Amino acid sequence: MCSYRFDTRLVHTGERSVNRADWHNATPTSAPIHGSTTFLYPTAQALDAAFAAGGDQVVYTRWGNPTIQALEALMADLEEGRGAVACSSGMSALYLALLAAGTPRGATEPHPRHILASRDLYGATETLLRDFFAAQSVAVSYCDMSDLAEVKAAISTHAPDVVLLESLSNPLLKWADVEAIVHYAHQADARVIVDATLATPVLHRPLVQGADFVVHSATKYLGGHADATGGILVARTGLLLDTARRYAIQLGMILGPFEARLIMRGIHTLGLRVRRQSESALIIAQALQKHPRIRRVIYPGLSEHPHHSLMSLQTCGLFGGLISFELANATREAAFAFMNRLKLILPATSLGDIYSLITYPPISSHRELNEAQRAEHGIGDGLLRLSVGIEDPQDILTDLESAL
Repeated sequence: MCSYRFDTRLVHTGERSVNRADWHNATPTSAPIHGSTTFLYPTAQALDAAFAAGGDQVVYTRWGNPTIQALEALMADLEEGRGAVACSSGMSALYLALLAAGTPRGATEPHPRHILASRDLYGATETLLRDFFAAQSVAVSYCDMSDLAEVKAAISTHAPDVVLLESLSNPLLKWADVEAIVHYAHQADARVIVDATLATPVLHRPLVQGADFVVHSATKYLGGHADATGGILVARTGLLLDTARRYAIQLGMILGPFEARLIMRGIHTLGLRVRRQSESALIIAQALQKHPRIRRVIYPGLSEHPHHSLMSLQTCGLFGGLISFELANATREAAFAFMNRLKLILPATSLGDIYSLITYPPISSHRELNEAQRAEHGIGDGLLRLSVGIEDPQDILTDLESAL
């Protein structure tokens, strides 16, 4: 499929990959759902060969399943990686990436020594680092990944073996120069994990810029329809892919075939959805800037955003479908009242769906952080995050203005 352009590969990669003879000279147009947990072979010798082939053959769904493999093939192709592992959630994919990236080269067990992470992370990711990895005697330090001087100094000071960042941060929408960070990290023999959930492969492909892993919460933009939970990890090299797949099998992190099919269906329209959402988000952000009851609007498509120029160069002029804004009356009570008055926009704790969604980070994505920690991250009591859907942008604006 690599000979086709990106939008064509979004639609066709992974489909119709079965042998035509298996379907009596008829091939299903869309990949079927293989719900079976086990797979039969004609002889014991053939079964032995399938076991020996590992993930290349199917024997037991925890080790491999045709429907899940179709999704993995699609994501590996889109991200231009060596291969992918589909997981039960975005958090499990991130955990798996940290284990695999932290495994010393040639070792058989995960042993991350030091993780250098972005100071602006999704709240659950920060909780994972603090409550799990740090509790396992893994050193964790933080820096502003949008400040290259600070990144370079932190890598020099801490000598991490893993660098973790979000290409576009949640919810403050800071853009990271992945190529430059990879350069500094690889000079120090550190592996780089990029959570690209918000950017999606439509805007940005970190593996092309040298990152070792790219991770997605497939629950968000990839699935896009609020009906499937999953995560995807794509590896740049065979060694990292094999390591990640081995841990996924051992820890039972697999995605179910039904969810895999739903996510794959969502990805087929990803290009159309992300472009529509990006265009609408810019219209809405520009309008919110002028509203007297809005203190500030955070959207990288606005020229005054500190990373507007860099993101313009690295994403072909698209800035995504997420907007954060702060109410002039920056209190929890005002935020709740505003959310309660919305009619079209849904108060749901997610993003990237076809529906427009509003979230209040202090009670959702960053709930596990205390007030001082949220303030350190720049998340005040008046901050709201809007995930723009595919509705008419004027209807979204009307709902926002009425609630304001």
